[in-house]
Amino acid sequence: MTIADLINSMEQIAPARLAAAWDNVGLLLGGSDWPLARVLLTIDLTPAVLEEAIDSGANAIIAYHPPLFDPIKSLSTDHPRTRVLLQAARAGIAIYSPHTALDAAEGGINDWLAAMISGGAGTGTGDIRALQSHEDLPPTEETKIITFCPADSADRLRSALASIGAGQIGAYSACSFETPGTGTFLGGESTKPALGQRGILERINEVRLEMVCPKRSLALAVIAIRQFHPYEEPPIEIHPLLPRPLRNVGQGRRIVLDKPASLRAILDRIRKGLGKSRLQVAEAHDRPRHYETIGLSPGAGAGGSLLNDAIRAGCRMFFTGEMRHHDILDAQSRGCTIVLAGHTNTERGYLKVLKPRLTALLGDDVEITVSKRDGDPLRVM
Repeated sequence: MTIADLINSMEQIAPARLAAAWDNVGLLLGGSDWPLARVLLTIDLTPAVLEEAIDSGANAIIAYHPPLFDPIKSLSTDHPRTRVLLQAARAGIAIYSPHTALDAAEGGINDWLAAMISGGAGTGTGDIRALQSHEDLPPTEETKIITFCPADSADRLRSALASIGAGQIGAYSACSFETPGTGTFLGGESTKPALGQRGILERINEVRLEMVCPKRSLALAVIAIRQFHPYEEPPIEIHPLLPRPLRNVGQGRRIVLDKPASLRAILDRIRKGLGKSRLQVAEAHDRPRHYETIGLSPGAGAGGSLLNDAIRAGCRMFFTGEMRHHDILDAQSRGCTIVLAGHTNTERGYLKVLKPRLTALLGDDVEITVSKRDGDPLRVM
């Protein structure tokens, strides 16, 4: 086993493309050809966690929070943040961070929290969807290229376009659509029409041939049409395609409970799911007796942006780890109750879910453990 196997496994669980645009996820330190036998799971890569990894003989650390986030100008042992990275490199330990990709993915941290609140098992009960749907656009379907040609030329053009990568949809190639119709043209004195005569308005039976096409292949696609089209001036249209929102993948979750629940009942579910007895609650000014539509996000609630999405989606409660004071006041005035459990308390419990998922993909040859030295830096006194 190598680090490449770990990367491939994490890509199946939490594809890096799902991460927020501002995030820094994936392999942050090490090489894909480095050996893999032991993996340590943690939320934060602290000096104590690194020492634990070295003592256990770990080859890799999956740190949920990326230890490389803001740009750095130097790697020095004089700085605590870069010191731990240098020590990991010296020990031959690779570092991988999934962060918001693990939040967004199906079966990730958002869904784990949603199942907790909805009182169900697995993915929970009730209607659950992303607050900010991830938008997906396969690279082979970035644009659509269209031409109009006589029916007996369509096969030749389709083959030419397919040879440069157009018409690829998943595992299918040479995908196209043909629509019959009538084309007209009036050739000037300098033209040499392949069909009909210049100076006369001609009507030709044609087909509209359209195929998806990656942006990188557009220049070749235009050349292919000009080369294999029978017309002196072949018509060519290029249309950009929009990404498709994925309902169940993305940042945050909105839950519509099958059965509305009281504030106390929901808090009891959160306490049980997180194993934490203390929660902070800021009730809405017009607090309802029961809650049906609830929004959530782990960590810091995405800086309040997801809170706005939740309120616009009709959520009367928003559950997260921590939130700015003025965002809490704003939520209260807009009729949304806030429940806070502490930043990493909304994330750390998921490591016990991630462990068997990784084991199922990597097999028993790789030992995976959850850090015992990783913990909430804050404690109640």
